Amino acid sequence: MKTVIINAIVVTMDSESRVFDRGYVAFENGRIEEAGPMEALEQNPEWKGLSLKEQEVIDAEGGILMPGMVNLHSHMGMVPFRGLGDDCKDRLRVFLLPMEQKAMDSELTYLSTRFAAAEMLLGGVTTVLDMYYFEEEAARAMDEMGLRGIAGETIMEEPTCDSPSPKEALKYAEKLMERYQNHSRIHCCAAPHGTSTCSEETLKAAHRLNQKYNAPFTLHTAEMDYEMAYFREKYRMTPAAFLDSIGVLDERTLAAHCIHMTEEDIKLFAARGAKAAHCIGSNAKAAKGVSPVSRMLKEGVTVGLGTDGPASGNTLDIITQMKLCADFHKNATKDRSAFPAKSIVELATIKGAEALGLDGLIGSIETGKRADLVLLETKSVNMFPVYEPYSALVYSASPSNVDTVYVNGVCTVRNKKLVSWDLQELKSELAAKMNQTEFGKIKQF
Repeated sequence: MKTVIINAIVVTMDSESRVFDRGYVAFENGRIEEAGPMEALEQNPEWKGLSLKEQEVIDAEGGILMPGMVNLHSHMGMVPFRGLGDDCKDRLRVFLLPMEQKAMDSELTYLSTRFAAAEMLLGGVTTVLDMYYFEEEAARAMDEMGLRGIAGETIMEEPTCDSPSPKEALKYAEKLMERYQNHSRIHCCAAPHGTSTCSEETLKAAHRLNQKYNAPFTLHTAEMDYEMAYFREKYRMTPAAFLDSIGVLDERTLAAHCIHMTEEDIKLFAARGAKAAHCIGSNAKAAKGVSPVSRMLKEGVTVGLGTDGPASGNTLDIITQMKLCADFHKNATKDRSAFPAKSIVELATIKGAEALGLDGLIGSIETGKRADLVLLETKSVNMFPVYEPYSALVYSASPSNVDTVYVNGVCTVRNKKLVSWDLQELKSELAAKMNQTEFGKIKQF
């Protein structure tokens, strides 16, 4: 059945940056068929002749209809860590690594990813690149929840909670990539943890594997002070230069964080076609610094937004990241006109899609693309008045304004609630599992 959303402020994010103040979008079988002003629809005799039995008509009542948002970097299985040691200086070694070894298993990953997917959908995220352990379960959870996602199996030199060695982790990743290579929404990749936590051989092997399956090559890059010192002292290079020296910095590379990028690094990324996932909320909370995104964009580097994990940035929606991105970069550049709202929405949608090589399918509202759509209501107190929709999305909106979400033409959120899942049941099942692990020993309010 055809679905038509009418009376919406349609923010297309297409190449012409078209906005229809009073517009519509029609889609069927998961694909967008047309979009335009309501006047064109109302004058169309075919539209007038169709009955309600032949189409579903949704009145947006002046809400903002935009492409589904893209989360380029997350660790969805980390939901149980949210709020744990938030202000601890060495949270990684004190909380995260020990608890992962003691408590994380396939079931906890599945239940956590399911809950994280619910949070993302309710916040308007329709596509995510995940990086964690037991990604077979993460892929299953994302598929069941109706999300579009890439499940990235973490590869490390040290033994992890799901693999005793990088070779085993690579084997695990390849089996997963084979299984999902023809799926309509879910794909997989081998995700080396970072530049300093994987050997040169492991990085090359992961890159070859992702090349074989046409998957992104993603890893943490230029994030930590000690990472920068390590490469400076051992190789007299930056992490970016090291990746290039071993042949794994190319158009497939999606580097997360990129906080400590030099001018030479940025030019290298531009020359090689490498992309960056900007996680401003996580970076700022950890006091790591502000990534030179404005310089990257000026050099032509594709940049999108990521939340990082719920243990790092706490929230998994991109709307929060948009406002943080605008505020932090304006402050860092001392320029109120820097990063106009439209450019921030681009990072959240079409640029995120480009970073994943999916811009031919998603990221904008255009005929032939997949119907990944988000409708934000404008009736709430924080959304009045709307003079300029980009500004409303970046500076006024919150995840609570997300009313309706479609992924691949399937409605996953309606009237601010999950369509096929009960949020409290998802939460209860996750909480019960957590109580059976080390997390159950930690006091919760």
